[in-house]
Amino acid sequence: MAKVLYITAHPLNETKSYSMAVGKTFIDTYKEVNPNDEVINIDLFNENIPQIDADVFSGWGKLQSGKNDEELTADEKAKVGRLSELCEQFISADKYVFVTPLWNFSFPPVLKAYIDAVSVAGKTFKYTENGSVGLLTDKKALHIQARGGVYSEGPAAEKEMGHRYLSAAMEFYGVPSFEGLFIEGHSAMPEKAQEIKENAMARAKDLAHTF
Repeated sequence: MAKVLYITAHPLNETKSYSMAVGKTFIDTYKEVNPNDEVINIDLFNENIPQIDADVFSGWGKLQSGKNDEELTADEKAKVGRLSELCEQFISADKYVFVTPLWNFSFPPVLKAYIDAVSVAGKTFKYTENGSVGLLTDKKALHIQARGGVYSEGPAAEKEMGHRYLSAAMEFYGVPSFEGLFIEGHSAMPEKAQEIKENAMARAKDLAHTF
């Protein structure tokens, strides 16, 4: 049995969002194909994802100096503890599915906060004399991303930073398999929007059988 984190970073649901609609098609099909797997839905817009701020740095500093968590302020303890929970949940999973829109060439800020939360030395990567080494070498990941324009080719491809950032993060963690499923062009070509959506859903169903 595998544990799957289904991580969504969109304020809208599948009735209004192309990425969420395709994501739902994927995860519903995945559950049918893998009924014994555990799927955990993490809706980042409705989760407590602390940003790394002064409280977090202060709390980490106290812990690293040998103080126990009882010596942290209430804010330090809450934020540091929550970050630890998120990281432990992340490393305990076998597969990751990220569902995002393309916003201003990237993804919603809450996903960056989440990536910051799970980027922990000794957990997802480690430092060596030859540089950093990823520790999640037995995982796999998928990114489902809706793009209103076409970013898979041409000059616009260089402007897309969301999938490229996640790809760099997964490589940093040592994740050996990272795929992308893109829904693109529906805003640029509204007359083809439904066809684009249906084609992406069909690809999602196929991919769910092999992921």
